[in-house]
Amino acid sequence: MTEQMTVRGTLKGHSGWVTQIATTPQYPDMILSASRDKSIIMWKLTRDETNYGIPQRCLKGHSHFVSDVVISSDGQFALSGAWDSCLRLWDLTSGVTTRHFVGHTKDVLSVAFSADNRQIVSGSRDKTIKLWNTLGVCKYTIQVSFSSNSVQFNVKMTTAAVD
Repeated sequence: MTEQMTVRGTLKGHSGWVTQIATTPQYPDMILSASRDKSIIMWKLTRDETNYGIPQRCLKGHSHFVSDVVISSDGQFALSGAWDSCLRLWDLTSGVTTRHFVGHTKDVLSVAFSADNRQIVSGSRDKTIKLWNTLGVCKYTIQVSFSSNSVQFNVKMTTAAVD
């Protein structure tokens, strides 16, 4: 049996290509979109037939393409990585950067929160994977032989997976 999918609406707001979208099962009416226009837009889905979602907030601070964005499990924060070699932790209520993570030397390609939101992992084109605390301190750096296009924690937080 083939699953059928239907386009329900289009969200328009970025001036560049959308590079990533993020949502969580806990907050299904919130979507974040990251873009090559160096911004992240927080959307509220309305499910209205003429306007499926409205932009709630535009997060700006990166100086180059935003390549990845994720939402914390409590829905209070977003984490982004960009081609400016930095990560940013965003307060979604105020829309401001609460932490700026500096340590990669090339584009940050992927970011992830641990299940308890207390640890962060990032992968970069500089061929490193970094484990951070939420205060912006890099606790570990792992040198690898490839760019880390995708990083994730497992549910028990005992390992981080890399692609």
